[in-house]
Amino acid sequence: MKRIVSIILAAAMLCTAALAFTSCGGSGDNKDAKKELHMATNAFFEPYEYYEGKEVVGIDAEIAKAICDKLGYELVIDDMDFDSIITAVTSGKADFGMAGMTVTDERKKSVDFTDSYTTATQVIIVPEKDAKVTDSKTLETATIGVQLGTTGDLYVSDLKKAKIERFNKGGDAVLALAQGKVDAVVIDNEPAKAFVKANKGLKILDEPFADEDYAICLAKGSELTEEINGALKELKDDGTVQKIVDKYINK
Repeated sequence: MKRIVSIILAAAMLCTAALAFTSCGGSGDNKDAKKELHMATNAFFEPYEYYEGKEVVGIDAEIAKAICDKLGYELVIDDMDFDSIITAVTSGKADFGMAGMTVTDERKKSVDFTDSYTTATQVIIVPEKDAKVTDSKTLETATIGVQLGTTGDLYVSDLKKAKIERFNKGGDAVLALAQGKVDAVVIDNEPAKAFVKANKGLKILDEPFADEDYAICLAKGSELTEEINGALKELKDDGTVQKIVDKYINK
């Protein structure tokens, strides 16, 4: 019994000595390290989020970093299919979603949204020559390419006579248009500009398809919503958000 007691006491002394560096049996994480916040996104949506080398950059990435810096968090960006973002947020795999995400009543059933940080417009991309779609009216009976789960997808789903082709990436929808597999693509204006610039023979119709607000989505009842809203307001008020937007969008 004395031997057992001695072993227990020795173990306790070792654990106490180690507390200066790590908790006994713990992970050894530095208590001074910033807590991470995971942002779920789809990094194929230039200029909001896209890759430069191995780094995700863009409007959303920079605004998220500015918010995390202001709140004392370390930002981690998790790239995934757009259609998986809300699921990642509601399941707790991500702390928030930011991917040029439009506030809609349907999405509000699953997540909470912050205040809007910018506005956007849905547009229609068509071939420069012999386009079957010339306006929103002719779009109603066309074969339309969209990115799965986006508001473009939601909007065209109401067109009962149209045939909808859904893609995991906006770029794949535009490639299908360039190859003549779809008649038009409905997507956000700024990514549309980048896609048209990169694909000769395509153009954006002058008529806007829909206007919308972008915001950050979080799990229902998340305490982070109020924190992020506070930081976002400060960044909007001091001009940081507009500066970031202007950096990527030439007006």
